[in-house]
Amino acid sequence: MVMSLEQFRKILEGNRRLTVRTIEAFPENKLFTYAPVVPLRPFSKMIIEILDIERAYIRGVALGEWEYSPSFAGISTKEELLDGCHETKEDVQKWWSNITEERLYTVEKDPFFGGEMSHFERLHGALENEIHHRGQGFIYLRLLGIEPPAFWER
Repeated sequence: MVMSLEQFRKILEGNRRLTVRTIEAFPENKLFTYAPVVPLRPFSKMIIEILDIERAYIRGVALGEWEYSPSFAGISTKEELLDGCHETKEDVQKWWSNITEERLYTVEKDPFFGGEMSHFERLHGALENEIHHRGQGFIYLRLLGIEPPAFWER
């Protein structure tokens, strides 16, 4: 094992803190409407996707209950989006203690997107998805003339 479960959770949390700071940097009137070109989406839509995937995967890995639902589809303000980040963090903290190293490295078919992978690979993929979309958010901020948060500050 390269890192402990606790170290992995801290990496996830550090990334989320940076994502939250990225959300906070957006003007309210651009967070839900601005996309530089078609087919790109507003940053808020990317964040909602991140939250829905994380909640579904963590719950599935921790509890064996696989359900993907658009839990945050009705969000329409920056405050609600930040509340969704906080709510997801609380759910992760609540469920994380149910994840064992053995469970993390169990290989199963992905119930949402297909393909077989370990739960670690699944959660790592969700983390990469967040990093990818946050990078898009950084570009959006720069196009809006706003300096993004320092990526090294977690």
